[in-house]
Amino acid sequence: MSTPRDATTAFARTLVDEWVRAGVTDAVIAPGSRSTPIVLALANEPRLRLHVFIDERSAAAFALGIGKVSGRPAVLCCTSGTAAALFHGAVLEAFYARVPMIVCTADRPPELQNVGASQTINQIGLYGDAVRGEFNSLPPEDLPNAPEEWRALGARVAALATGSPAGPVHLNLAFREPLVPTGAPLVPAPGRPDGKPWQLAEMVTEMSTEMSTGDLDSLARTAATQLAAADLTKGLLVLGTGARISPPTLARFLAETGVVAMADPLSNLRTTQSVISTYDALLRGDEFASSVTPSFIIQVGGPLTSKATNSWRARVASTGIPVWSIDPDGIWSDPDHVITERVSADPEIFFTAVLDARGFDSFDSSWSDRWQRADEQARIAIDTFCDTAAETSPPFEGRLARDVLAAVPDGTTFFVASSMPVRDLDSFSAPRAGVRVLANRGVSGIDGFVSTVLGGARAAGPVVALLGDLCFLHDSNGLLGAATRDLNVTLVVVDNNGGGIFSFLPQATVLDPATFETLFTTPVGVDIAALAEVHGLTATVVTEVGALVPTINAAIAAGGVRVVVVRTDPTTNVDRHREVWAAVAAAVKNS
Repeated sequence: MSTPRDATTAFARTLVDEWVRAGVTDAVIAPGSRSTPIVLALANEPRLRLHVFIDERSAAAFALGIGKVSGRPAVLCCTSGTAAALFHGAVLEAFYARVPMIVCTADRPPELQNVGASQTINQIGLYGDAVRGEFNSLPPEDLPNAPEEWRALGARVAALATGSPAGPVHLNLAFREPLVPTGAPLVPAPGRPDGKPWQLAEMVTEMSTEMSTGDLDSLARTAATQLAAADLTKGLLVLGTGARISPPTLARFLAETGVVAMADPLSNLRTTQSVISTYDALLRGDEFASSVTPSFIIQVGGPLTSKATNSWRARVASTGIPVWSIDPDGIWSDPDHVITERVSADPEIFFTAVLDARGFDSFDSSWSDRWQRADEQARIAIDTFCDTAAETSPPFEGRLARDVLAAVPDGTTFFVASSMPVRDLDSFSAPRAGVRVLANRGVSGIDGFVSTVLGGARAAGPVVALLGDLCFLHDSNGLLGAATRDLNVTLVVVDNNGGGIFSFLPQATVLDPATFETLFTTPVGVDIAALAEVHGLTATVVTEVGALVPTINAAIAAGGVRVVVVRTDPTTNVDRHREVWAAVAAAVKNS
C-alpha cells in the first residue's frame, strides 16, 4: 500500500508559486490556526515579503496600500470566522477604487459546516458583489488532474485581480487537519518550465471585456470623430480620480483645442498652470459661476472632490449641453445623473484620436483666457489669505493642506485622508509636479487609512500623509509594530478634537451646541502625540504654522514612522474658509 502524499501542502505551495509568477511580491497575514497551510507556503517563499498584523482590519488596509501604490495585488490571508469579516472594509475600498488584491480566507471543511463547529460561519459570498471573482476551494486531495487545476486556479485568481477593472478576488480555502506538513512526499505540481503563469491573463475568459482591444480602439476613434465635429469653443474637461491620461497628451489637447481643464489633485494632473486649480473657490461665487456656462463637458475618471463644483456642473448640464464620460473600464461614475454619452476606452487612445480626427484650426481664446485670468486672481487671493490673514494661531487647516503638499520632496507619495483633508487639498493646493497623490476615495471612509499609508510606503517610499485626528484614532491598531517595519512615513495629523467636517454642515446651525457636539463632532480628548509615543514612534507637536514645513522635512530626513501633530480649532476654521471664499469672489468680480 503506497504512502499517502501531502496534497494540502502541495496545493498551498502551488497557489503561492503561481502568484509569484504573476508578479506578486508581498503577502500580508493575520495569524490564526486554520490558515496554517497557506501561511506556511507564503512564509517559505523567498521571493515574497511577508507582513504580519495582529488586527485583521489593519492587515487588510496594509494590503490595500500595497496594491494602490504598486498596481500589484498583495496576498491577504486570515483564519476562518470573524477574522474574515474584518477584511470587508478594505475589500470594499479595493473594489470601488479598482485596487488589485488577493483575499484568502481559510475555512472549515464541509463536514464542519452548519453543525455548530467553533469559529465557523458561512464564508461563501461573504463580500457580496464587491469582488471581481470568488472561488470556494474544497479541501485539497491527491486526485488525477488536481495539480493542473491548482495551477489554473492560482493563475485565474491573479489575472482577475489585475484585470479590467482591477480589484479584489476572494479565495475561500477549506482545509482539513493536519494543517502542518505531514512529512510525506508532496503531490507533484510543476509549473510552466519558462517560469510564466499557468495561464496568461488574456487566456482567462473572465478577464476579457466584451470587445477586443482593437474594437475598443475603433470605438474610441468613432466617438472621437463625433467629438471633433462638436463645438469645443467653450469646452470643459473635468479630470477626477483615476483620470488616466498622460501630461503630454493633456497639454497637447488643451493647446490645440482651447478647452479648459479642471484638475483634482487626485487625478495627478494638477501639475502645471495650464489646468485650473481654484475652481472650488471660484464656483462658490454666484456671479462668476453664472457667467461661465460651457458648451461641452468631458469627464475623465471620477467626479471632482469639490461638492460646489459638482453642483455647478449639474446645474449647467441641466441646460441640455453634452456631457461625456471617458473611462477605460466602462464604470458608471455619474452620481448627479448628467452624463449623456459614455465611452469605454483608454483616455490616452481617446484624446489622441480626437486630435488626429481633425486638425484644429485657430480658436477664439477668450474662453480659456477668462478662466486662466480668474484662476490666477483666485490663486493670489488664496495665497494672500493663507500667508497673512491666517497667520495667527491656531493654524488654518486650508493653509496646512496647501503647505504640506508644496513642501514634500519630489518623488514622494502623498496620501490624503477623506473628510476635510482631501477637501482642503482640493480647495487650496496649487499645481505641483513630482508628487503622486493618493487617497481612499473608493468608498471615502476614514477607517484603515493609517495602515493603507504604511502599506503604500512598503511599495514605494518615502510617504507623507495628511489626516485628521479621528482618522488617526480609527486605525491606531495599525501602529502596532510600525516602528519596526523599516518604513519612511510622516503622518501629519490635523488635531481639531473631533469631526471638523461636520462644522460645515447644516446640523451645526440647526442643533443646539451640546447635541451637535455629542452626535457629530464627538470630541475624544486623546493626546495624539502621547498615543504615538506609546507605539514607540517619535511625535512632534506644531503650534505655529511656520514651523510645519521644517518639521516635516526633518521627519522625512530622519526616516522611520513619525507623527507631526498640528492642533487647530474647528469653529475658527469654518470662519476662515468662508473668509477666503469671499476674498476670491471679490478678486474675480470684474474678471
